[in-house]
Order: sequence, then structure tokens, then C-alpha cells
Amino acid sequence: MAANNRRMSGKKGAQVGSGGQRRRGLEGKGPTPPAEARKGHVKNRLANAKAKQAQARARAAKGRGNRSTSELVVGRNPVFEALRDGVPATALYVQQFIDNDERVRDALKLAADRGGIHLMEAPRPELDRMTNGLNHQGLVLQVPPYEYAHPEDLAAAAYDEGRDPLVVALDGVTDPRNLGAVVRSVSAFGGHGVIVPERRAAGMTAGAWKSSAGAAARTPVARVTNLTRALEAYKKAGIAVVGLAADGDTTVGELAALDGPVVIVVGSEGKGLSRLVGETCDYRVSIPMPGGAESLNAGVAAGIVLYEAARRRA
Repeated sequence: MAANNRRMSGKKGAQVGSGGQRRRGLEGKGPTPPAEARKGHVKNRLANAKAKQAQARARAAKGRGNRSTSELVVGRNPVFEALRDGVPATALYVQQFIDNDERVRDALKLAADRGGIHLMEAPRPELDRMTNGLNHQGLVLQVPPYEYAHPEDLAAAAYDEGRDPLVVALDGVTDPRNLGAVVRSVSAFGGHGVIVPERRAAGMTAGAWKSSAGAAARTPVARVTNLTRALEAYKKAGIAVVGLAADGDTTVGELAALDGPVVIVVGSEGKGLSRLVGETCDYRVSIPMPGGAESLNAGVAAGIVLYEAARRRA
């Protein structure tokens, strides 16, 4: 009876039918997890926040697709020249209390006349921060991201016009001015676009826009992850791939393939075509240079071949 009284009371102690719960409660729970894995810990919250930021950046990058990052043109002369040459822009930042010289006045007038460019006044420290300390001279022009085309779009646009595609692909060309010159030549000779690789190659920067002399506004540029695969896809679609090489099997003037759908591949002036790209080409042709020069830059070489292709098609 005494035992029954003890069980009915509110005192602590072993209970009938506990099944060894107290014994299991004394057993260890293993090693303590690191702070990053313990819920509620400061380091756990920081780790979660970093993971969410990384996911947000990944989603943003995926959403951009073939869009490049925005660019800043800094300095009074560069900003004026970019505006004069029609480089796209979204905002012109002007330093507060800037010396209002002729270049500043001209830049402001060009921006106002073009429309669509926000004029923003900012203190010098803010412009220093934006440009990472570059000598901006009180003027900073923001160039929007370039919208790259897909290589299939270039051929499709040509076929929609009832014409054979005429495209230029650049292999290892890193100077934006050369890219701009090629875009200008493609536009001049009725081509349908330019292809550039994502890595180790020039992109459509403000410098490329200026060199194109406005042709970049009407001539699409496509960017590809792997140039060799893009050329192979063109070949499967029945488009000839012609590579320019000093040791080519024939000359440009003797190549009948320029009459039909063709992609002209131009390498860098120093290294020429890379091995894989050269092996992918259906033809390797050279440009006769009786004057003795060893090579031409990409812009000049592309212009010569495009002229020959346009002459035949005409």
C-alpha cells in the first residue's frame, strides 16, 4: 500500500511502465554539430543568408541569358565621342559643381538631343566609387547590356529574306575595335551577322560600337559558349564553313563555296585559327598578298572575303 501511495503522490521518481525512458535520456547524442549547422546560431543564419544570395545570383544570371553586363565610359572626351558616335546609353552622370567647359556642354547637349538618357548629378565621391577611382573628369556614361543574338537566328533571318546566309565567325579576336570593324564590313557587304565566343574574345563593348560606326545597330552579333560546336551545327544545316589561313589549300578568289550559304571564320592576327576550329572548317583559304605582308588584322581580312562573296552574289 505504501508503494501505491508513493505513485499517486506528485513527488519525482521512477514511474510504473516508464520502459527505461530515464535510462535512454542519459545516453549521449553524438558529437556537437558545427555552429553553421545548429539552428538559431548566428553562423547558421549567416550561412543561410549567403546560400540565398548565391541562389538569387544564379537565377539572375540564368535570366540574363545572352545579355552582357552594363559598361561605364569615363572621361570627358570618351563620353563625348561615345555619344557622338551613337553608342547606346541609359544614363549620363555629371559631377556636382563641375567646370562647365566645352566638352561638358557638348556631351550634355548630345545626351539631351538623343532622348532616353537620364541626366544624373552626383558628388565626386560617388563617381569615384562607381568607376573604382578612374579619372572620370566628372563625366560617366552608362552603356546598357548588349543583347546578343542566337547563331541560329542569323541563318534564319537570311532564309526569311530568300537569301543564302553570309556570316562571319571570329576565333580568338580580342580587340573590340577589330570586332567593330568586322560588324561594319558585314553590314556594308550584305552579311547577316557576326559570331563571337564567350571566352577569350572581344564582346560588344562601347569601343566595338564606336568602331562599327553605327553598323552595330542593324547587324546582329551572336555569342556562343563553344565556337566549334556552333560551326558544326551550321555544317549540319548545309552551310559551308570557310576558315582563313595563311597556309590555305586555295585562295579566296578560287573558292566556289562563297556563292552559297557560308560562314567565314577569321582568327587572330598573331595565332590564326585555333586547332579545333581549323579542323572543323570545310575549306581553308588564303588571301593573296603580293606586297609581302605576313598577315592582316581581322577587320581587313573579313572585309576582303566579304567583298568577294558580295561580288559573286551580285
